[in-house]
Amino acid sequence: MNRNVEIKARVASREAIERRVRDLADEGPVTLVQEDTFFVCPRGRLKLRRLGATEGELIYYERPDSAEPKESRYAVCRTPDPEGLAATLSLALGVRGVVRKSRTLYLVGPTRIHLDSVERLGEFVELEVVLRPDQSASDGAAIARDLMARLGISCDQFVREAYIDLLEAL
Repeated sequence: MNRNVEIKARVASREAIERRVRDLADEGPVTLVQEDTFFVCPRGRLKLRRLGATEGELIYYERPDSAEPKESRYAVCRTPDPEGLAATLSLALGVRGVVRKSRTLYLVGPTRIHLDSVERLGEFVELEVVLRPDQSASDGAAIARDLMARLGISCDQFVREAYIDLLEAL
């Protein structure tokens, strides 16, 4: 499975953090509108990300709920028929919930920075440090901590849970 180290944090001022991200970015911004349908799953999380009528990604991931930078293990399978796949998975597994967001993506070295506006939840920033096969999670955590400092993200802004968990808690 692929691996990354990630953090998620609430954002008080999207404009302020976006200015800092733009100054550091190697690539971006790319704006994405995403709808993630989460399915009932015995372990980890399984979601279908709709990117358009003929473009989607089925994503399975395992990640601890922790406020610190944490390793995530994931697998992605692209599909040209997200609606058909959603219907089949809904019948087989049941739907847990749906997360709708607008995401602005920037790349800084091996890190994907997401500025997310999540329906019903608000503004967030996510850092995903993509790890090479030979790279340790502690290497990724060090990269994430360095970026956090450069972006002015403090530990008290961290969010432990996935967006789906936050929505279920409302």
